[in-house]
Amino acid sequence: MSEMISKKSYAKVNVFLKISGKRGDYHEIISRFVKVQNLYDTISFEKGNFNEFTLEGDFGCETKKNTIFKAYEELYSMYENLREIFMNYKVVVQKRIPEFAGLGGGSSNAAVFMIMLNEMVNLNLSKDELANIGVKIGADVPFFIYEYDSANVTGIGEKVEKFDEDVLDIQTFTPKIECNTKAIFTEFRKNFYKEISEDDSKKLLSTKSKELFQNINSKEANDLYEPALSIYEDLMPENFNLPKHSFFSGSGSSFFYIK
Repeated sequence: MSEMISKKSYAKVNVFLKISGKRGDYHEIISRFVKVQNLYDTISFEKGNFNEFTLEGDFGCETKKNTIFKAYEELYSMYENLREIFMNYKVVVQKRIPEFAGLGGGSSNAAVFMIMLNEMVNLNLSKDELANIGVKIGADVPFFIYEYDSANVTGIGEKVEKFDEDVLDIQTFTPKIECNTKAIFTEFRKNFYKEISEDDSKKLLSTKSKELFQNINSKEANDLYEPALSIYEDLMPENFNLPKHSFFSGSGSSFFYIK
């Protein structure tokens, strides 16, 4: 194997994010995930001598809470020979995707790490098998496993269906506000809870993203925007000189628009 292998780990945005029900502690969603072509981290396996699994990067959490570390532990529980691989390689992440921002950086990193490892040591796991492992690490991981430019994502994130549409030139902006996902969902349940109807779901899931951008606003597109705004009052596009028609991604705090 070469001295170093690298792969891009892209961000995503949610063109729409609607709640369709509850499953235990989880919310079931109806969403369109779209890859952000111009925003990505880079994950590298770099050759060297190491005593244990080594992960380097500018992360906002301790290593053992990192999604890549969790993905390693999950795969190691299935394939103990992986330990030997990481006596000779360390994992280095060059971060560009803002963290805690609704852009899926952590989930993307875990997925790309799994894809790279699957290819590097010939685990021969299919995309479906990788996605089944990935959903244990995070609800958004399966989307990144499939590597689609655009997909309809339902269930708690484990159902991913490719959506054919033109690649969009998406611009993102992340304000210096760290949104607490748990607090936003709590606020949603308490004061904003609603479930999308089956008819409205079908309509959203079949409409191209570009058309949705033209016909709905951020509050209509994302059920989490109003609860987020009630906690973080500054979360308005005009406060950051963004186009008025900017959308809110996931549980935030990032906004995005089409150029």
